[in-house]
Amino acid sequence: MLALRWDNVDLEGGTLRVVETVQRLGKGVGLVTGTPKTARSRRTVPLPEVCRHALLDHRELQDKEREAAGAGWTEHGLVFTTRTGTVLEPRNVNRLLDERIAAAGLRRIRFHDMRHTCASLLLSQGVPVRVVMEVLGHSQMAITTDLYGHVMPLATRAAAAAMDDVLGG
Repeated sequence: MLALRWDNVDLEGGTLRVVETVQRLGKGVGLVTGTPKTARSRRTVPLPEVCRHALLDHRELQDKEREAAGAGWTEHGLVFTTRTGTVLEPRNVNRLLDERIAAAGLRRIRFHDMRHTCASLLLSQGVPVRVVMEVLGHSQMAITTDLYGHVMPLATRAAAAAMDDVLGG
């Protein structure tokens, strides 16, 4: 998310391409942009309409921030930036998430837990494991099934019910 550039977002087509990552390396190295871990991690992901609309709104807000910053804006083409256009510090993103969760009175979760929630929700809605694997960018289906196997009983029950419907059971 921190490395996502507008060039990699197709708001009309409703997709985004995952081609870069940002991470903080220790020992004074700082923030580093690189490529995702595996070839499958570099992928095109379809955007749900709610996300597409949120990104459209976000782009308008960012245009206003760019205008307000004037010469203080540093253009990197990033989707998510500071108010001056620079890359977001991962710790600040985590801190902001913690603040928003606390303000909403919800149980604390890590930023990465939203990825797990996405996978669990997709599987519980009957989305095939192979599709969830591709959305998450896992290199092997076994990774997805090992991590989210606990959600699979719901999907297999739904499959049994679907067979009942087809066979008249």
